[in-house]
Amino acid sequence: MEDLVKPMPSSGFWQGRRVFLTGHTGFKGAWLTAVLLQEGANVTGYSLPPPTTPALFDLLNLKDKITHIEGDVRDREKLAAATAGAKPEIVLHLAAQALVRPSYDDPRGTFDTNTTGTLNLLEALRPCASVRAIVAITSDKCYRNDETGALFKEHDALGGKDPYSASKAAAEIVAQAYHESFFKPAGIPLATARAGNVIGGGDWAKDRLIPDVARAHAAGEPVLIRSPNATRPWQHVLEPLRGYMMLAEQLVSEGQAFTGGWNFGPRPEDIRSVGDVLSKLKETLPFELRLDSSPQPAEAKTLGLDIRKSMEKLGWQPRLALDEAIRWTGEWYNTCAQSNSVKEMTLRQIEDYAALA
Repeated sequence: MEDLVKPMPSSGFWQGRRVFLTGHTGFKGAWLTAVLLQEGANVTGYSLPPPTTPALFDLLNLKDKITHIEGDVRDREKLAAATAGAKPEIVLHLAAQALVRPSYDDPRGTFDTNTTGTLNLLEALRPCASVRAIVAITSDKCYRNDETGALFKEHDALGGKDPYSASKAAAEIVAQAYHESFFKPAGIPLATARAGNVIGGGDWAKDRLIPDVARAHAAGEPVLIRSPNATRPWQHVLEPLRGYMMLAEQLVSEGQAFTGGWNFGPRPEDIRSVGDVLSKLKETLPFELRLDSSPQPAEAKTLGLDIRKSMEKLGWQPRLALDEAIRWTGEWYNTCAQSNSVKEMTLRQIEDYAALA
């Protein structure tokens, strides 16, 4: 179980496919890289160095299993050279400044990375004759959120009250413009994916709920929690990643019928509060909880996605109930803290998830 490149039983679609993946050194990117390798894909990754220490990308030794290019999506020339050299068939764009709170500290950098970075990639792909499908991953926070509690549908208005959300809404508009102006006339289908809050092992980002708990648990310190009543569309990281891959497959086989925006989130009953998630997580990852009463930047109180389009038209649906996703996450961090078998645990969860089909 040491090797993450042994192909898993599958439809064979990804076997030998040339995939260009941005953001492959991040939390979601590392999981997606591992899954793509399991499916036999030929992956070229373009990203900044891993954003945390430790990092799942390093723990899985993924650098040695792919064509690894360290670069910034804000670097137009390097990005264009990387795409031209990779000659990709499928492009999956995950690279981003992915956190709300840091976007208040560096709004310009957030817009440069999330919006202009998307623009740079799409511009770099225009002359790539090899490209057959593009999936740009944005965020569930790309919707204009008036705190009504309604589940967002793909045709709802885009917007953002904080720099991160606004940058993702702007990235959606850029992608739509490039699709209509350039890629659709060229016969290259482009879609965007909007995923809910992901949890899973291997995330050490600051100011994210589960990583904050894992760090506090390891240090024997209390967890400071900001908004226990805030609700989010929680899901295990493998859920939207499978959605991105299914979407890419349909773009290649069916073309323009699968372009546009797609939501990937949990079933309505799993859109739960921060407090609910913490209560369940305590069963596998014990910790002490304290409320952080210090002034905080504004964040949405309610957020949920309507996933019926993805379920009905794409054939995708959540496989893990939230309680099970939380248990998997807690077990992963316990394994990481107690042993060196992170590779084995990651591979086992990928295989267990595939077996749920």
